[in-house]
Amino acid sequence: MRRETEARSPMAPRSVQWPPYVRAAPWLLIVAGLVWNSLDPTDYWGDPLLAAAAVLAGALLRLRDTVAVGAANVSGILVLSARDGSIGTGDGYLELVNTAFAALLGVGVNRVVTRHGRRLERVRSVAEAAQRAVLPEPPGRVGRLSVAACYRAAQDEALIGGDAYALQITPYGVRGLIADVRGKGLQAVGAVSVLLGAFREASHRAPDLVALADGLEASLLREVDRLSEELRLEGFITALLVEFPPGEEAVRTLDCGHPGPYLLSGSGPQVRRLDAADPGLPLGMGVLGVARPVPESRPFPPGSTLLLVTDGVTEARDAAGEFYDPVPGLAPLGPFGGPQQVVDALVADVERWTGGPRDDDMAVLAITRRAGD
Repeated sequence: MRRETEARSPMAPRSVQWPPYVRAAPWLLIVAGLVWNSLDPTDYWGDPLLAAAAVLAGALLRLRDTVAVGAANVSGILVLSARDGSIGTGDGYLELVNTAFAALLGVGVNRVVTRHGRRLERVRSVAEAAQRAVLPEPPGRVGRLSVAACYRAAQDEALIGGDAYALQITPYGVRGLIADVRGKGLQAVGAVSVLLGAFREASHRAPDLVALADGLEASLLREVDRLSEELRLEGFITALLVEFPPGEEAVRTLDCGHPGPYLLSGSGPQVRRLDAADPGLPLGMGVLGVARPVPESRPFPPGSTLLLVTDGVTEARDAAGEFYDPVPGLAPLGPFGGPQQVVDALVADVERWTGGPRDDDMAVLAITRRAGD
């Protein structure tokens, strides 16, 4: 089992993130500019297109591609100047200097963009290291259960997120948690730390999932005075609690305002979302006085996998703005050999769906009941 993070190198060019037609734009501008200059050798009206090609290449492409665009610009101007007989004249030198300056400007833009990428990558790596310290990996095997987890930071953020997951062996069976703290940064990390500590403690004492949720709520409320005014008024944590009772091939769930889990069949490509009949309020909203719903019990036979996700998965959007749905996304990919295969397939499918940066962190916890144990 492993937790995966964004490991994109700062030297990885932006060109690999753009569609092919965008990466081809500088070369199209070069062709258009040179053709225009060849048709109007007196005024060379195509020069602005050549300058735009150099700068655009610096912003979008790798350094070597940026240099190639600049070299193509200079070579094209030299060929046209030789054809028109202006090479070696004052106008020819001026044209060549302007083109070379645009090429150097493109290289400068590329270096600025690359340095910014390195700086952002360093900040992101520190954030992810802090996230790993706060959010330890769950064990890969707990009794008859196999476990895999994954955390991925938002690609356009360098702040520590508030996604969390945990598993605990208790007298009442194996209990699990996946949660999403509102916000980012140190305050979200503090809330995650309190939540996970309270879960590890309360899961051993609480006789059922309702009592466990109440214990988590009480621990969070004790921390309210240390939080900012914004978090006191608007802070909350969506959470999903699960329990695998000993001696039963079943799973109990309690939804506290969190996306429902998914049940994957071990015998075929069947994926179902287990929506709660009565979803509860998020943790931190107990002051409203709304009673928690009754936990729901569902069959969980050997070979089945329970997939828990945060809204970084369910709210991932494609280019048309459509939300990702793991049910049609995962069903054609099954059956899976274990929880790690489920996690890998889900993460890859979400990345394919979005085709670019995500707006939110993504946490995934997959739990498989092994057959034959």
